[in-house]
Amino acid sequence: GDPLTVTVNFCAPLTKGEFEVQVRLMRATRSTQHWMAELTQGDNGVVAFATAVFATRRESWSHQQKTMPEAPAPGTIAPLVSAGIANWAQQYQFRFVEGTPDYNGETRRENPASAFSKMWLSDATPRTVDFPSLLSMSDTFFARIFHVLGVIVPIGTVSLTTAFHADAADLAAEDTTTVLGVADANIFHKSFSDQTGQLWSPDGRLLATTTQTCYFKA
Repeated sequence: GDPLTVTVNFCAPLTKGEFEVQVRLMRATRSTQHWMAELTQGDNGVVAFATAVFATRRESWSHQQKTMPEAPAPGTIAPLVSAGIANWAQQYQFRFVEGTPDYNGETRRENPASAFSKMWLSDATPRTVDFPSLLSMSDTFFARIFHVLGVIVPIGTVSLTTAFHADAADLAAEDTTTVLGVADANIFHKSFSDQTGQLWSPDGRLLATTTQTCYFKA
């Protein structure tokens, strides 16, 4: 089947060097397969582990409750300048519709700003969106606390879950290199926060949703 959900839990930093990934099938039915993957590295033991559910999707009643947020065409928006930001971010092109990053200062905002942002997202070298790229794109939203405080503080993702709402045939029909990403947060409390995200095709199909639990020091 096709990916249905993937959850990754980050236990410790991954250092440069060799690592090992062990994958095993936990359970399989006629409709689903449940997999477990563990990433280990030397004396660090388990650095990250993941569960993934694959499913055979069958024709059924269908209804998309959410509607795609309005956004001007991506070609009308200048891309975010990537020079000087993290290497991973340079692998993407961000065209912000709302909530453009603005946290170059060293002083927190006196009044917390909105955690919401909306952007067109594509790979720096365009590629047709598929399951691996959707999974990667679900972790491209900048930490919401940066938007709220207006400064960069130490953060780290503890757990990331991505749910896919399209199968391979749906993605092939969309045939797009660009998605609309919408991100927000609900609460920041006692060193942890949540983060939510949606990835939409330009034609208005909800392709994937994501949730994160993040650690922060502020």
